[in-house]
Order: sequence, then structure tokens, then C-alpha cells
Amino acid sequence: MNELPRSIREAGDLLRSRKASALELAEAALARSHADRFNAWLHLDDDYARKQARSADERLRHGDAPVLCGIPWACKDIIGTKAIPTTAGSKILEGYVPAYSATVVDRLDAQGAVMLGKTNLDEFAMGSSNENSAFGPVKNPWCADRVPGGSSGGSAVVVAAGEALFALGTDTGGSIRQPAALTGVVGMKPTYGRVPRWGVVAFASSLDQVGPFANTVEDAAIVCEAIFGKDPNDATMVEDFPNDDLRQDLDAGVKGLRLGVPKEYFAVKGMEPGVERAVREALAVFEKEGAKLEEVSLSLTDHGLAVYYIIQPAEASANLARYDGVRFGLRVEGPDLVETYRRTRGRGFGPEVKRRMILGTYALAAGYYDAYCVKAQKVRTLIKAEYDRVFDKVDALVTPTSPTVAFPIGAKVNDPLAMYLNDVFTLPVNIAGLPGISIPCGLSDGLPVGLQIVANSYRERTMFRVAAAYERATQHHLARPKEAVPA
Repeated sequence: MNELPRSIREAGDLLRSRKASALELAEAALARSHADRFNAWLHLDDDYARKQARSADERLRHGDAPVLCGIPWACKDIIGTKAIPTTAGSKILEGYVPAYSATVVDRLDAQGAVMLGKTNLDEFAMGSSNENSAFGPVKNPWCADRVPGGSSGGSAVVVAAGEALFALGTDTGGSIRQPAALTGVVGMKPTYGRVPRWGVVAFASSLDQVGPFANTVEDAAIVCEAIFGKDPNDATMVEDFPNDDLRQDLDAGVKGLRLGVPKEYFAVKGMEPGVERAVREALAVFEKEGAKLEEVSLSLTDHGLAVYYIIQPAEASANLARYDGVRFGLRVEGPDLVETYRRTRGRGFGPEVKRRMILGTYALAAGYYDAYCVKAQKVRTLIKAEYDRVFDKVDALVTPTSPTVAFPIGAKVNDPLAMYLNDVFTLPVNIAGLPGISIPCGLSDGLPVGLQIVANSYRERTMFRVAAAYERATQHHLARPKEAVPA
């Protein structure tokens, strides 16, 4: 077997019909992954994957294996994995091996999924291009001199390049949906509080969520069904989980649904004409399929970026204070404790992490907290209330995922504001704690364009329904990058 099947469903059919074994799938995935030319992997563990594959084959022989049993997958290297290094893409955690796995990893292990290894990312998930990794930038398989998006660029690339059937990423302001858009795959962020964050290296705790990359909407829903659910170790999770059968409405179509189109999303400066054209064509598909499109207003869209870049650095500066060279990770000795802190953090953190920690520390400082953090939280409440009012009128929102296609590596590294603007359509969704998904909706200049679908809190089933209807009506999700074929 030289290539993996196109979907979890196809792979499951092969496994259950005995046309392929989990070990054969794992070997095919490992072969492609070792031939990766995009710097997408930070750690591949062949022995671990083969051990899990053999266990999966044993379960499959008994005939009662879960749907993900034997399916090869990849894990973003900010999600803790017992006995396997977890670096968060940073020199300060190089060589660190957690004592336990994240809850989401334990849940996939319980399903019998086969983890191949850990994927590259922007350091501590801080970035929109995957150029901030301490271990080098990830390249886009559609064009190797372009970025794949970030921060979960490695996870997006291994799915786009056919090296794994699904991957986990984290999304703080668009870090799943934006790289999914730029690499032509499906990427989904759940409602805040539906997926456990226990064991995930914290970036901005009121924004972070784990979610899947996949080749199809159904595959993303399958993974979410496996990782969703209450975790007593995570106090931020909600008690009640409606609509747990996420695939129930995948075939229901969109006839009769009201889909909102935020007018502000098409007035953003810097939106590429090819992106707008592809999204407009997608809207026409929804109308043809029987949906009713309604223009809506999200007037606070322009404020989302400012709110995000106060709350997120403030939370990051508090979370990253634990990396002090004392308990774990890199330690650079100094003549005293303060100098040890300074040298360790100076050498261990990259420039983008330092920038955000400085911004966050400033915002939290006495004399500035009320002017920045308190005000940002108030505006955050207004943003959520505005979404609530819109969802009284519509069932879901349809927007672009990113204002541009993948841009050249190095094009924006010296312009942080231009880089931050890449997430202008995705980060308001995190601020409001809503679920969102990016699906492929065509090409512009030969590069993928992403379509974002946003639903109200805990309405992932509606979101998947809308996304699946578009996927059935088009062929865009079948496109694959030519450079993904190993040389």
C-alpha cells in the first residue's frame, strides 16, 4: 500500500473487509511521513505507531472495534503525549517528555487510533504562518515557497499531503481554520468548553480549543464524537452536551435553513479578489441547494482584533511564566535565580513569544489593567451579545476563512500587524466561544480558498450539516496538491 485512503470511512471499510490491516495502513503512513519535504513533523515514533497498529488489528479481529480503530493520525506538538516528546515548537521545552497524556490523546488511544507522531507548529501556538517554530518553518504542499498558515500548520500539511488521515490541532484565534483554508483541507474549532484542554500546553486559556483536521466533513465529525465530552480535570467544560450525535444531520441538506452573510466580512481591507469570488460562488451554491441567504451585520468585527490582542497576550504572559528553568525544560544557569530566569527565557523563547509576553505583561500592569484588560473584556461581552442577536435570525453564518490565500514565506515576518490581520475573520469566533469550520471552496491562482461556517454555541450538528451539504454539491474537497507526492 503506497497511499492512504481518502477518508476515515474508506479506511474503515478496508480494515473491516480485511482488504488492509491497521499495520499496513500505519506502514503506508509512516513511509509517506518519513518522505515529507515540508518540515511538517517534529517527531515520528515508528515503534509506537506499529505497537498501536498491532493492538488495533487484534481489536478488529474481534469485530467490535470503534470507528477510529486502526486509523493513522497526527498530533500537534502542543498536546501532551506520555513517553513522547512535547515541545510546543519551542527550544525552552526541547526534549521535554510529559508524565501523562492529554485527555484527547487518551480518548483516541481508547478508540484504537494509531498515532504516528507530533507535528510542527508556531512556538507555543503563537503565529499565523508557522514561521515561528524554533525548529524551522513548515512549507505548504501546494507551493513549497508559501506558508501553510498557523499555528497548526504541521497538522494541516500532513493531512493535505496524505501522510495521515486526520490530525489534531489547537485553535486560539484561527489556528485550525486558517491553516485548513490555506492547505485545502477541513479544519474545525468546537464550542469553547466542549473539548477537554487537560494536558494541552496552555497559551490563552479562555480561547484555546482542540479540534480536528480531516479530508471530509464527516471525518471531522467522527473525530469530534471521539474527543468531545465532560472531563473532571477541566473546570472550564460545560456540564450539558446537546447534539452529541454530530453526524445525525449530515445528509439533511440546507433547504429551508437561514444562512447569514456578514456584510462587514466583505468590506475588510486586504481581501483578495480571488478569495471573494470563490466565497461568492459558494454562496450561490447554498442558494441553489435551497438555503435562504440573509445579509446580517456584525458591526463589532473591526474591534475583534484589538480585543484579541489584549486578552490573548495577557493570558499568555501569565501561562508562560511557569517556564523558568527550574521545574522542567531548558535551564541556563546564572549567578543567581533572577539571572537564571533571564538567561533561560532569553535563550529559550523566540521573538514572537517574547513580543506577546511583553505586550501581555504591560496590559496586566498596575495602572494599565483597567484601561486595557477590563475594557477588552467588556467589548468581548458585547461581541458575544451581537452574535447572539444574529443567531436569533439565522441558523448559521457563512464567511471567508482568510482574506488571502497562502502568502510567500518571509513576506510578513517583519510586519506583525499585517500578520495578525490574517486572522481577522476567525478570531471573533474564539472571542465569542463559538464553533466554526473551514472547508475548501475552490482555488485562486492555483492555491486553496477556505469557506468558514459558524454556528451558535453547542450547535456543531447544524454547522456540520451546512458544511456537508456544500461538500456534496461541489468537488473542491477532492483537490490535492501535486507537491504532496514524495519525490
